[in-house]
Formats: sequence, C-alpha cells, structure tokens
Amino acid sequence: MTHLLRQELVVKFLSTETSLKGGAQLYFIGVDHHKQSSTMTVLDEQGREVRTARLLNIEAEVAAFVLEAAPGGFQAVLESGRSSYVMADFLRELGGEVKLANPYELKAIAHAQIKTDRRDSKLLARMLRTGMIPEIYQRELSNREAQRVMRQRIFWTRLQVEVKNKIRVLLAQQREAVRLGVEALQDRLFGKRGLEYLSQVALRDKDRRLLQELVAAFRELEAHKKNSDGMVEVLYQELPSARLIDTVPGFGKTLSVMVAVEIGDVRRFSRAEKLLSYAGVIPSTHSSGEKTYHGHLKQGNTWLRWALIEAVYPATRVDPGLSIYYHRLAARKGSNIAKAATARRLLTIIYRMLVEERRYIPYSNKTSAA
Repeated sequence: MTHLLRQELVVKFLSTETSLKGGAQLYFIGVDHHKQSSTMTVLDEQGREVRTARLLNIEAEVAAFVLEAAPGGFQAVLESGRSSYVMADFLRELGGEVKLANPYELKAIAHAQIKTDRRDSKLLARMLRTGMIPEIYQRELSNREAQRVMRQRIFWTRLQVEVKNKIRVLLAQQREAVRLGVEALQDRLFGKRGLEYLSQVALRDKDRRLLQELVAAFRELEAHKKNSDGMVEVLYQELPSARLIDTVPGFGKTLSVMVAVEIGDVRRFSRAEKLLSYAGVIPSTHSSGEKTYHGHLKQGNTWLRWALIEAVYPATRVDPGLSIYYHRLAARKGSNIAKAATARRLLTIIYRMLVEERRYIPYSNKTSAA
C-alpha cells in the first residue's frame, strides 16, 4: 500500500467515525494476531458479539472490517509479540485506543484447554471490556527504532566473534611455525599487524582458501560494525540518559546507549526494585515454612541484563567501591552470584542517576559505591 493510499484510507475512516460519534457506542476489539493473518472479534458495550472474522494483515482489509463492525469509537487489544506494534500502530491511526497484553500474565489469567484463534480473540475482547487486560509498556516508535539499531550492532559483533573463533581454530590445526607466529601476536591477531600476517602465512591450498574467506568475512563485518557505530553515536548525542550512564564505570558508549534505550522512560518505574525486576537481575525466591531458597535470576529484559553483566568486570577494575563489593561476595558465594549482585548495584545506581538527572559520583568522593 502506497503512503498516499494509506493516508486516504485513514482520513476516510476518521471522517466516518467523527460523523457517527454523536450517539455512537464504544466497541471492544480482541485481536489474535499472527504474522500473515489476524482473527478479530468485536463486542459492543453490552458484551454482545457484533462480528468475528479472520483477516489477512492487509491495511485496506483491516480498515474496512473495523469501519463496518465498529463504526463508532473503539478500543482494541492484542498480545505483545514480534510484529504486534505494526498492527497496534495502524489501529491507533484509525482512531482506536490500543492496548498490548502481557502474554505470560494473560496465560495465567485465561488458561484454556481448547485454544483456537476465534476463542482467543473473543476472550481478549471480553477481558478488554471488563478491564482485566494485563498491559505492558508501549514504546514510542523512535525508541523501537533505536532498539533495532542497538540489536543489529550486537548482531554484527557476535557474528564477528564467531568468525574470529573459526580463524583461531583453523590456525591451531597448522604446523608449529604457524602456531608460534600466532602466539607471538597474542591479542593483536586481528589488528593491522595481525591481518598482514594472516594474508602472508603459508598454509596448504585448501586451508589457505578457507583462511582467505574467513579474513574477508572478518573485514566485511568490521565495516558493518563501523556503520552501526555511526548510528550508535547519533543515538548517544540524542539521548541525555545515555550520556549520564556513560559516566558510570564499565559503560562505554555502546553499553550506555543500550541501557538507556532498553530502560526507555525511567519514570515508568516508581522505585528501583521495579526496574531490577524488569531487567531480570533479581533471583527467584522459594519460601516454605522457615526455609527460604534463592534460585536463578528472574525472567526479564535479556538485552538490559546482558549489558549490565558485560559492564561488571570493567567496572570492578576501575571503581574501588564496586571492586570491594564484588570480591567480598565472590569469596563467600562464588563469582556468578557476585556478578549478578554487582549488576543489581550498577542498575540501582543508574536508576538513581536518571531519576535525579545527575552524573555518577566517583567512589573517592563518597562513602559507598551507590
């Protein structure tokens, strides 16, 4: 659908909606959304089913259905998923109030042995009408775009790490002279001098061709990373929160932008504990009688948790307070528990900084790491 046709469709829908608003009632639309199609159920204010249909995810088809089945104002709900925002944004353009439901909490509330798209859409509409939808935070479009930039940056990095590992494995299977040459370069194998060595090292025909392909892949991924770094730099300049986080030990530009983007609006968290729970850095707790057990980290935002864990070791190397905290815990409970606890402390510090809109206070100027 062209942009002009899309605009005409939305204007037509909104003009029809405006003309009917005098005594029009509110409709409730449950959307069971999938990649290629969606099943929609429309209920009126009395809870009566107006219409149910399975639609292709084509804007003209969706708009025509909503225009006919819900000619007045409407609310809509769909489960949060990979492509849910596309449908949610379009329904919002049509003038509706759109909610995204937490799929995990929704399953706990509406457990059913028989599951069909029609049943699911009707159940969503009923829960929307009765105010029982467990909502999730809806991100702005600019924030979602920033998320995609950061995740692609990490994607290129992870691919490059795989290529580096393959190169090291290939070189480890060569004769002694080659292995000694690699050892002499140590961590500089993928620097300028190391890449010159890889272009000249003498290998047998098939291994030489494999190495050439891997080095070419490494160089190409390095170019992709540089392009991504340019987009990260733009985000860094646009986000004051990222520049504040960059003052915390262990966070460079990339991790700072990643954390800022994943947190979004910090004001949606009324206290630090809610942000810690969202990040999944609080261990699960099982209590029975007088016994309490602490288990694995809770389910949460894996990208935010990854960034925090990545920052732990660099932070402990430069901040005395964090270093003492980490090493004391590591000696008593092991490095993994200490790493998770330090990540919690880092995120608590970041929460306070963002709420108070201040930079990090170095350890030498205060009595604790917080």
